Amino acid sequence: MSQLIMTILNWFAGMGYIGVLLGLMVEIIPSELVLGYGGYLVGQGKMNFWGAVLAGVVGGTIAQLFLYWAGYFGGRPFLLKYGKYILIKEKHIVMAEEWFHRYGVGVVFTARFIPVVRHAISIPAGIARMSVWKFIFYTVAAVIPWTILFLTLGRILGENWQQISEITSPYLIPVAGFSFVLIILYIIWKKKSTPPIVTVKKMGRFSEK
Repeated sequence: MSQLIMTILNWFAGMGYIGVLLGLMVEIIPSELVLGYGGYLVGQGKMNFWGAVLAGVVGGTIAQLFLYWAGYFGGRPFLLKYGKYILIKEKHIVMAEEWFHRYGVGVVFTARFIPVVRHAISIPAGIARMSVWKFIFYTVAAVIPWTILFLTLGRILGENWQQISEITSPYLIPVAGFSFVLIILYIIWKKKSTPPIVTVKKMGRFSEK
């Protein structure tokens, strides 16, 4: 791990729970590393586990709200121009848009566990003017298990917490697959719960589509 990343992590660590919150909120370092280091500090007795969970959930949610509002107020052109400064590339935006329009608002939850898409899925949600409260609900629901998972792994790994990305990579594939299955189930449920459209034909007769 580069000395720069360790310097930033140590700087955040010096601020305790606020440091965890800021580390996830500004997202200049992958959340896995911030949470993994947070878990290591929990194991060292420098933080309370549930306090770190709360800081992680709040920071992770705020980070996604930034992207949501950027999409809501700035739109696609704004993000294509300035997204590079927050590590969001055009390919991320395109992929996230495709997922959002194909699978609907439920993807805001499931996509959080899928590489590449999870970092940018908030953008099309903002562009589509998705309800902010619904967006927050889905985001928090996904951020909670993600935060608990990596804090726990960081605590278990101890001094080896820096290996967290390598250790978790093989397990993210089945998690991504499970998330995709959830998306499919959500689409099926959505279609079944949507009432049929009734149209009026000539002669006053009704038909269902």
